[in-house]
Formats: sequence, C-alpha cells, structure tokens
Amino acid sequence: MYFEGVAGRCMVDNTSVVVAHGTGREAVMAPEMEAFGKRFGFEFAAHERGDANRSARVEGPFWFIERNFYPGRTFTDLADLNRQAVAWCDRVKNRFIRTIRAVPAELYQQERVHLKPLPIHVPEVVEQHQRMVDLEGYVRLHGNSYSAPTELIGRRVEVREGKDRVRIFDGHRVAAEHERLEDGKYARSTLAQHRRRGLWRSKRDRHLPPLEEEQVLQAAGGSLARLALELRKRHGGRAAGYLRRLHRMYLDYPSEVLERSVSEAFEYGLRDLRRIERMVLRNVAGEFFRLHDDEEG
Repeated sequence: MYFEGVAGRCMVDNTSVVVAHGTGREAVMAPEMEAFGKRFGFEFAAHERGDANRSARVEGPFWFIERNFYPGRTFTDLADLNRQAVAWCDRVKNRFIRTIRAVPAELYQQERVHLKPLPIHVPEVVEQHQRMVDLEGYVRLHGNSYSAPTELIGRRVEVREGKDRVRIFDGHRVAAEHERLEDGKYARSTLAQHRRRGLWRSKRDRHLPPLEEEQVLQAAGGSLARLALELRKRHGGRAAGYLRRLHRMYLDYPSEVLERSVSEAFEYGLRDLRRIERMVLRNVAGEFFRLHDDEEG
C-alpha cells in the first residue's frame, strides 16, 4: 500500500514465517503466503543457503531500521509507533544515500513503472476465532476482553481479528465491533450499548445468573456447594468452565468419595480442580478397584 504497487518477485531468506519447508530453489512456501502472493500478483522466492550477497540484501533494511529508527525513540502504543515509522520513512527516502549515490525517492519514481498495480479492492486481512461469551458478556482474545450483547451470554460466537478492529459475529450478523487492543494488555473494551440497564456495575454489586450445573451443585449441599460458591467468587464471569468441570465430576464419581475428597482438599487449602480430581481417583481406585494379594487367592 505504501509503494502503491508490488514487484513480481519477493526475495526472502529461508525464514519459517514464509517458508513451510526446504531452502533456496527447493523451498516450499506456506499456503497462507502463497495465497497472499496470488492475491497481489507476485510470488515469494528464497535465496540459496550460504548466498551472502542475497542474505545481506534481504537483511540490510532491517539492520538499517533497527539502528536508526528505534534507538532513543518513545511511543505511547503500537499505533503511535507505526505513525512515527511512516513519517520517518517519508524523511529518509528524500535523503541522498552515499552507498547508492542517489536519492531513494527519485529512484522509486523510475522503478514505479515496473511495479504491478494493486488490486481494485484490497480485502482486510483477518484471523478467525471461535469464542464463548462468558457470564459477564465478554469474549477473551489474546489476554483482552471485548463486550458482546447480553443476549449472547453463554453462546459460541465467531470473532474476526483484523489489524485495527475486532468484530464479533452471531452467525452472519455483526453483533459488536471494537477497536483492537494491543495483545497481552489484559484490558477490557466495553461498548456503551452493552452497559444498558445497569448490568455492568461494580464487581461487588454484580448479580450473575447461576448456571443450571451450579444450581445442581448447590442443591447437593456440603463441601460441593461450598466449592461451587468459592469458584464463583474467585473466577466471576469466567467461572462457567470450572463449574461445569465440577458438575461433570459430580456425575462421574461416587458422591461420597467426591464429597470426602473435596472436604480433604479444603483442609489443605486446595481449590485446584485437577488436583482434587486426582485425589478422587486415588480414593476410587483404593475403595472400588483394590487388587487381592496372591496369598488371599
């Protein structure tokens, strides 16, 4: 997009990001990279292993950017960094470069006529994900949470992640659209229309409807009801998976063994369902599948 065109061949080193397997002429590009090239009318090619001139030509621009653009630079987020990068490129391309004895912007005007034009329509690059809307009305993506309409709580939706936007689809309908948060930021994006009727109040005042499995566990009473309550308090809107796992254990294992194992876990301060299930399996094996010694016949 920046160059307003594309060369017929894109020379790369033997990086695994583009190359699926093989090297040099034997290199086979990843299917996604081949599809990307076909969309714009070019093909990827990998230089031969040990071809120092080719390798340096590919890696040289990265070396230049790493040592001239990044050092000492500050930015607020990746969008700000990208804006600064474009402005920096606009300045650098108009400088006289001694190694090529020319101004890059002037050389570009000569080479531009040899570039292949861009397609009339350049579709947005997106990655598709399947997510469940949790009991707080959010879907999680790369550590961040994006709000969805309340009627989708507990339902599976499709999340399409683009460079700048995240869209949540209910079937073919766009249910919500957010600005994309930086990966791993552990932040929440809540649209104004998803705060209606005071549903999203402070954590202390939130009232989340109990799951059917949660109601069964509460009716069972004893340590199971206590553990279900603690799972809800600890995980909030993300407790559904934990509660369903505990409910499955309630259905799969003898009630008295499960109750005793959970009570024992409380004595040791354990709340990890995986460790509790291992305790249950040990008790089940000891009581219901005990092997007899040879002397006992």
